[in-house]
Amino acid sequence: MAGCAVAPGRSAGPGQALSAQPLSQLTVVTPDADHDLLAQLMAGEMALTRTDLKAAAAAYGKAMLLSDDSHVAEQAAGMAIAVHDDALAQQAITRWQALGAKPGELAQARAQLALDQGNADEAQRQLDLLLRSGSQDAWRQFGRVLIGGRDPALAARLLESLATPQRLPADAQAWLAMSELGDRLGRHAYAQQVADAAAKRFNSAETYAWAAQMKFKSGDRAGAQGLFQKALAKAPKNTRLRLAYATLLGQSGDYAGAAKLLDSGPQDTDTYTLRAALAARANDTKSLSRLYTQLQHSPESVRSGSAYLLGQLAEMQGRKDEALTWYGQVPDGDDHAFDADLRSAVLMHALGKPEQAHEELAQMQVDYLDQPTQLQRVYAVDAELYMREQQYGKAEAVYSRALQVAPDDPELLYGRGLAYAEAGSVDQAVSDLRRLLQLKPDDMDASNALGYTLADANRDLPEAEKLIQAARVTKPDDPAIADSWGWLQYRLGHLDQAEQALRGAWNARKDADVGVHLGEVLWKQGRQQDAGRIFEEVRRLDPQSARLHDTLKRLNP
Repeated sequence: MAGCAVAPGRSAGPGQALSAQPLSQLTVVTPDADHDLLAQLMAGEMALTRTDLKAAAAAYGKAMLLSDDSHVAEQAAGMAIAVHDDALAQQAITRWQALGAKPGELAQARAQLALDQGNADEAQRQLDLLLRSGSQDAWRQFGRVLIGGRDPALAARLLESLATPQRLPADAQAWLAMSELGDRLGRHAYAQQVADAAAKRFNSAETYAWAAQMKFKSGDRAGAQGLFQKALAKAPKNTRLRLAYATLLGQSGDYAGAAKLLDSGPQDTDTYTLRAALAARANDTKSLSRLYTQLQHSPESVRSGSAYLLGQLAEMQGRKDEALTWYGQVPDGDDHAFDADLRSAVLMHALGKPEQAHEELAQMQVDYLDQPTQLQRVYAVDAELYMREQQYGKAEAVYSRALQVAPDDPELLYGRGLAYAEAGSVDQAVSDLRRLLQLKPDDMDASNALGYTLADANRDLPEAEKLIQAARVTKPDDPAIADSWGWLQYRLGHLDQAEQALRGAWNARKDADVGVHLGEVLWKQGRQQDAGRIFEEVRRLDPQSARLHDTLKRLNP
């Protein structure tokens, strides 16, 4: 027994190899990539992550031939239609049908393909089959086909032909969806017809509200108001309805009616926000003050979500310290977090804390380093605050950093040009403003700024005259342009014309720089007493005016 169990092996003779093990003699057949289902599915998914739809369609086209899963064929059909590969789409739909696709699903895909090809008759036939398929999602699928069509006009014709009030189901949502689709496709009369029919058939708050919006869009404000009133009668506590109706009233100029509507009923962040917007638009300071008090005493759930609005309301009433406190309570994840931080910096500056304001803005420049749009706004505010402080060199440096983020941005070029001009760097100022006019030849503010800069430097006066005159034609009542024109006339030696223009600008807007210009012209006319009175007004307006100091030193050494 033991001998049988351990049979002696045969030793190999000289030069004779040992026989191979059985497993080493097996050959494992591995398919090439084109015949490997998993490889094709992975290739399709990878292509989708790269948004390479053409490659994804090709991969799924191969995968559907290797798979008995109807979902793979469905995906292949959708991809092929998306990239307008008609042959592959037809092949995929046929394969999908063979694997057991439902009639409604096939009709939807074939309608998409026909619509993509511009085949109106076939698209209508397939859409009709889809609607007759009995699928619970038939109308939703119908809408998907039309909204994804390449030819909106064809899609609109099919909508009007098939989605008639006589055919639509006993489902208000379907009626509203078709009306909205008609509106999006430019068939406003159809949209209104279906909306009105839905309101009449279902008598619900939602159908009344949608029909009201359609009426308002068509210009029938009275009809819209009547329908909104019916909607609110059905659902008097529906906040969304109250907001929609109040918005309509506000757009019609009935701020009092809108406010009255929102004053009653449940209140939340949205109602307070709209009430504040309406009061601000109507310049109703009493209502703004009352809103601020109400919101301060609202439930914590409302108040905590309204910190930014509270900050705005406090700021509108000149309560800068309170506004700063509210802005500080806006959570980091709030939609208004960025604006709250920006307003906080501006308020710090207004409260006499410039260093703290610039520190806040410096931190924001770090926080928003990867968000160019927000970063640009931070730079612009930081530079503007330096301009207010008359620290023109620092303002120019901030504008220059901002222009690295947004090269040739017109607003930043304009700001840096002014900073250069105020700092006395006329060549750089002229360069920035010329570049701005190359980018925006019709920018009259830039034209005026360049003209004034040249006039103030007493150089290239003929060019300055052309630039400022062009701005005057466009904006004849602008005090800043009138100031530029008056200062140019002074440089040209036309003192009477200079006084007339500058006095008009000064009477229109008491600006310190305009007053300094007017005072200097009066002084040169020999009217030192009149000039002194103007200079005294300027001193009251801006005690720190560097322009006033330099002018007085030059006129009366």
